Amino acid sequence: MKQTILFEIGVEELPARFIYAAEKQLFKKTEEWFNDMRLSHEHIQTFSTPRRLSVRIEEVASTQTTVQEEVRGPALSIAKQDGEWTKAAIGFTKGQGKTVEDIYTKDVKDTTYIFVEKVTEGKETKDLLPSFKEVITSLTFPQQMHWGSESFSFARPVRWLVALYGEEVIPFSIAGVHTSNQTRGHRFLGEDVTLSSPADYEHVLQENYVLVDPKDRTHRITEGIQAIEKENNFEVIVEDALLEEVTNLVEYPTVFAGTYEEEFLNLPSEVLITSMQEHQRYFPVQKDGQLLPYFIGVRNGDAHYLDNVVAGNEKVLHARLSDGEFFYEEDQNKTIDAYNEQLKSIVFHDRLGTVHEKIERVQKIAKEIAVKIGVDDATLQDIERTASICKFDLPTLMVNEFPELQGVMGEKYARLANEKDAVAIGIREHYLPLHANGTLPESDVGSIVSVADKLDTIVACISVGLIPTGSSDPYGLRRQSIGVLRIIHANNWKTPIESLVQIAQESIAAQGIEMTTDISNIREFIRMRASYVMRELGIAQDVIESVLSQDIGVFSYQLQKAKELFNMRNDASYKKAQEAFTRVLNIEKQTKTGDIQTDLFETDSERTLYEQFINIRDQFSDADQQFAAKKALDALTKLAQPIEAFFEHNMVMTDDERVRSNRLALLAALAKLIRSYADIDKIEWKQTF
Repeated sequence: MKQTILFEIGVEELPARFIYAAEKQLFKKTEEWFNDMRLSHEHIQTFSTPRRLSVRIEEVASTQTTVQEEVRGPALSIAKQDGEWTKAAIGFTKGQGKTVEDIYTKDVKDTTYIFVEKVTEGKETKDLLPSFKEVITSLTFPQQMHWGSESFSFARPVRWLVALYGEEVIPFSIAGVHTSNQTRGHRFLGEDVTLSSPADYEHVLQENYVLVDPKDRTHRITEGIQAIEKENNFEVIVEDALLEEVTNLVEYPTVFAGTYEEEFLNLPSEVLITSMQEHQRYFPVQKDGQLLPYFIGVRNGDAHYLDNVVAGNEKVLHARLSDGEFFYEEDQNKTIDAYNEQLKSIVFHDRLGTVHEKIERVQKIAKEIAVKIGVDDATLQDIERTASICKFDLPTLMVNEFPELQGVMGEKYARLANEKDAVAIGIREHYLPLHANGTLPESDVGSIVSVADKLDTIVACISVGLIPTGSSDPYGLRRQSIGVLRIIHANNWKTPIESLVQIAQESIAAQGIEMTTDISNIREFIRMRASYVMRELGIAQDVIESVLSQDIGVFSYQLQKAKELFNMRNDASYKKAQEAFTRVLNIEKQTKTGDIQTDLFETDSERTLYEQFINIRDQFSDADQQFAAKKALDALTKLAQPIEAFFEHNMVMTDDERVRSNRLALLAALAKLIRSYADIDKIEWKQTF
């Protein structure tokens, strides 16, 4: 008889950011475990709240699936000699729980092998289920903890375990907690309850003020917000990330609206929104694009005494906004130069100096990048000014209280100090992108100062050995490298990455900072991030390796090359070109370059190939200098036909040593030209054609 199974891990409150990933992990591991155990089943559903992770598996068979399989042993010539079964045959059958009497033979690719039929009888499901404990203990989290004297670690201490096979408890224990059929309701509104079956799970918990399905909680929150919007004729700003976080902060959500004093609307909107969203987990309210003095909160409980809850939240927000108002007014009592002076006492890193010294490096890097790119004089002046004050808001009271507003407050205060718009915007934009796929700077000033700042951090940190390891990347070097590459690509800068790295390295050396890491480590680190960016854009890894086999060079050009090669790799019409290039590159590995002597050509196909090579080399060079990836590749593909004719009518490895060397020199020159586009023989053509 088929049964429904339920597992629940009850814990102290989990961090909201852990929950969705843990639930997905539980689903995947459960599915894999049941498949590995050969337990047929129907629907798997996972649940989660701040205090529990659970999974229900429906229509589970009462026994494992019995498996009948054909097992191949050694070749008959090894298994039987002189009419007798050998030790190899006997050992094979014994290992399968059989005897030599069970052997039969079959031919596989002209060789006769011995076989046996093996039947693995399915075990009772209830006998296997206690080992599901391994799934629970294998769950991982960004941070784990031990508690008491337990050696076992989990995101938070385990307080109860539910494990039901139908109405029967599945026996096992984790960290001294034994399984049962008892779960717990809401911490304050619910009570401990006994589950009679897995089917009752959601209903029983809902009666005890727990919506165990996060989709139900999200729906309840969304409905509550929409009702308040309709009643008050305003719009609630609902960001998906905050909605997800709030969903994972509560077990039984009740939405409420609160207010704050209108005078706080004189603060920058970013201060109000950050105070509400980041610090209090409230949803801001607006109408016609303007903030209103309201906020929407979510209570973990029912509507009883909701007025008290609203009053308490209003009091907390008032205090935070009052602080923000004080900081905003106090910050304006100092000049930008005064804040910049304070940067001399803020250490960036003990081996890399202060933030002020970092700014000096960023100024130099930004100016040299601007000159290489070729900006006009007015833009160059804006870049120099922006770079010189881009971190001035770090010592402000507002940024000290709200670190999320670095750059944002820099723009606000720069405008109040009558800095140019381009400079104020550049201060904010130089922090962008805030994450790997975040918004990029839109202005030239912001883009150049952003790249300069990030390159300084990357090169400086790696130069003194601060290289990210595993998941540890305290200075965000991976994110910043991706940001540099994305900005360069978005602006189509025709400057090799390596030259920009060299600029940053020279600025570091000029300050007398001792470098302990070879420059090649920096280039390899950035090359790995370039590979990541290309993969995110859908380029196959073999194509990426072909264009990034040496230097990154002009990244936008390399990316265009990768796209063209990827298209070529998947287009059957390029088969002849692929075969021709591969043949040339394979032979080129066997020889060295040398001078090509036209008087040693013996056939028309040799002469034609050479003439085409000279002509196409010039076409390719023109396209390459223009960074025209398609035009350059199209020029190379014109060599396919003369290469094919050359191999058809000439023996490369002829007995005449001079002719042989000359032909090899011609092929080496062709290979060098092809490789100047990309290391094409790294591409796995066979999987396409």
